Amino acid sequence: MSATFQNRELVIPGDIIYEGRIRTGENTYRNQDVVIATRLGLVNYVKDTVSVIALQGSFNPMVGDLVIGEVKDIELGEWVVDIGGQIEASLSIPDAVDQPYQSSFDMTRVLDIGDTIIAKVVDLDRRKTPILSILGSGLGKVNKGFLFRISPIKIPRLIGKKGSMINMIIKETGCRVVIGQNGLVLIDGSNREKEEIVIKVIEKVNQEAHISGLTNRVQEFLKKLKEEKN
Repeated sequence: MSATFQNRELVIPGDIIYEGRIRTGENTYRNQDVVIATRLGLVNYVKDTVSVIALQGSFNPMVGDLVIGEVKDIELGEWVVDIGGQIEASLSIPDAVDQPYQSSFDMTRVLDIGDTIIAKVVDLDRRKTPILSILGSGLGKVNKGFLFRISPIKIPRLIGKKGSMINMIIKETGCRVVIGQNGLVLIDGSNREKEEIVIKVIEKVNQEAHISGLTNRVQEFLKKLKEEKN
């Protein structure tokens, strides 16, 4: 009994995504001792169930996802955040500042409409509203850098197995790169030239994610771009 892909890895119809006994979830079916994907999407292994998150339509948030979003509204005790899903996300005061809600609390001192945040999806309520938290290292309001958007389907390739792709990009450019599972990427470098290299590399990944041997091509591409800058 074993998974045949990494969690959240891209699969196509016909891929065997599990061998052995396990419950079958959405966009999968069982054929004797194997489970097979029926849709293009991201394989999702949760406890004793395997499913495929279809990649058509909006971003489908999952608990544990790192996301980058924009504050769209302020309601009683919570911020409404657009993370690119079908339903806007919610960030409560306790999940933002780790203290209970008080009517006298000025929420705009923490986050205001139009602010960009890096957050974690910590829960989904009964209506499937993503519940966010900005408590933790690297989370919170974005004060510098700029955003670059790619398709959420390409995010696993940009990250690479065990972070191999993004770690290579960070090492070679020295830029801070934060990847949201919702397709937004925050780039912050010491100078514009380095940031431009990151953008060009991300564009290459976005265009060639479906072609094998991507890591080697990106490595050579990075080398070429750095030589051109020198």
